[in-house]
Amino acid sequence: MKVTPDNVKEFILLGLECEHIHVDGDGRHFDALIVSQAFEGKSLLQQHKLVYQVLGDKMEKIHALSMKTLTPTQWAASA
Repeated sequence: MKVTPDNVKEFILLGLECEHIHVDGDGRHFDALIVSQAFEGKSLLQQHKLVYQVLGDKMEKIHALSMKTLTPTQWAASA
């Protein structure tokens, strides 16, 4: 089964409440923009680890994931 951007989005949403999420990709390489209150007070590395933790063994189906993680405050400031 080929993984789609919608699959990756669903995988993340199953374990992480998001204010906004957008995923693009070609079935092997994916780019994600993830906005979550869960990132508040965490370093960028901790935020990315949280996403990888949520994805768990589903990462075996994803060849590469590039992500931009933001808190809702950072997201609002960038708009």
